[in-house]
Amino acid sequence: MAASIVRRSLLARHGPARRVAGLHSGPRRRRVQAPGAAGEQGDAPWVAVVGLEIHAQISSDSKLFSGSKVQFAASPNSLVSFFDASLPGTLPVLNRRCVEAAVMTGLALNCSINKKSLFDRKHYFYADLPAGYQITQQRLPVAVNGSLSYSFHAGGQKNQMVTRTVRIKQIQLEQDSGKSLHDDTRGQTLIDLNRAGVGLIEVVMEPDMSSGEEAAAAVRELQLILQTLGSSQAIMAEGQLRVDANVSVHHPGEAYGTRTEVKNINSARFLARAIDYEIKRQIKELENGGTIVNETRTFDYKLGCTLPMRDKEGKQDYRFMPEPNLPPLILYDNKSLPANVNHSQVVNIDWIRERLPDLPSVKRAKLVEQYGILPEHCLTLLNEDGLMQFFENVMKQTEMNPKKVIGWILIDTLGYLNQHRLTVKESPVSSFFLAELLNLLERREISSSAAQQVFRELWKGEGKTPLQIVKEKRLEVIQDQQELEAICQAVMEGHQKELYSQAAQERREQSIKAYVLFCMSPALVFSNNR
Repeated sequence: MAASIVRRSLLARHGPARRVAGLHSGPRRRRVQAPGAAGEQGDAPWVAVVGLEIHAQISSDSKLFSGSKVQFAASPNSLVSFFDASLPGTLPVLNRRCVEAAVMTGLALNCSINKKSLFDRKHYFYADLPAGYQITQQRLPVAVNGSLSYSFHAGGQKNQMVTRTVRIKQIQLEQDSGKSLHDDTRGQTLIDLNRAGVGLIEVVMEPDMSSGEEAAAAVRELQLILQTLGSSQAIMAEGQLRVDANVSVHHPGEAYGTRTEVKNINSARFLARAIDYEIKRQIKELENGGTIVNETRTFDYKLGCTLPMRDKEGKQDYRFMPEPNLPPLILYDNKSLPANVNHSQVVNIDWIRERLPDLPSVKRAKLVEQYGILPEHCLTLLNEDGLMQFFENVMKQTEMNPKKVIGWILIDTLGYLNQHRLTVKESPVSSFFLAELLNLLERREISSSAAQQVFRELWKGEGKTPLQIVKEKRLEVIQDQQELEAICQAVMEGHQKELYSQAAQERREQSIKAYVLFCMSPALVFSNNR
């Protein structure tokens, strides 16, 4: 299907540039000195401005405007309909599930839902965009004017949590593009259209952030919300959540500086590194008398720096126009819902609102109230996929205090998982085995050092229970005093030489200490003065 474009020349393609008018305009809520920005003009520090555009792939069985299946890592060009390939005469049919996912996301982010929204064509030309345009919502999106609150460790200090809020400009539905696979050896580009037409939710955030750490925290919180809602699996490693960061710097009281856009970042950690690098690069460039070019850049995680890709295209280059093959998207609430309507043919905003699950912020508050653990511990439990469920499963089966359990979860279990680069689901130590181990420790049947030894044995994944390991290695705490005395007596009798040598050494040390104390006594000083 894509044979005619398989051998097109190599394209420096990292996804279509998406500009939203006014992203760096309007009031900001705060100004923070750029991290690591030592340079100043006079006494004025530099201020960094960061805004994000986040694209989340919608969890749906089929694409946004066609019935093609959505599946990660399928054979190239095996999930492509006539519409996806942009064959003449094909028309889009809107996927109801994608609309519901966008509305649900908008409600979770405190947005106003537009009962009427419009679709537009955004024109640009890439080999992996067969139609030559993308169907999006530029003029009137499905949701506007929301907010997202997030928490992070300020300055990397684990015991100091900071909570902030970023404004959401808009949430819109749009198509994803295909993928260009570059073969540098043969000098050709291969096209895979499996991803073309997959539904995306684009979340446009106002420039209310000022550092990479802060932006990464906002993305992690949004990722948790999307996964909780089921709107998107939001697995960044699979390209289901991609971030574009708009970065600029200026002095307080001055106009915003020229911004650059760092495209298609698929890791929260890389996002933080890319933004912080770009802030420092712009400051250095301006302090050396240079200028900042309005351009699109990419982040090279191996080099740890951003690199230029292309100049930013002006808004007029996209030639936005109304999508002629799609009518306005009309949504209803309980008041406006027509009588005798087929509910399967409409989207009811209030129906979706009533079925919203507990969001991550609510879950964290419940964890603090139920278990008495610290908010920063709750943040870690929710940020690590599957860790909160693991913790709760342990708590159901153990007698230990939650504050002690959380240490075993976050320090020991999570530490081992990170060291071996495993997910919680891949842990060789199940919640059942960990709970059994903690019960042995809580009942004082084993010591703390023995518990650590058993934990290390469990990590080998041999299928032995904690109790079996304790018995095999004879790690039980001995409660019988006569048995303890017999063991001590046997040890002493078997090490007579070492015992008497140690006793003699201790007597010598005690004699020296007594002599020193005697020499320093007041009575001796008085007699010397006589």
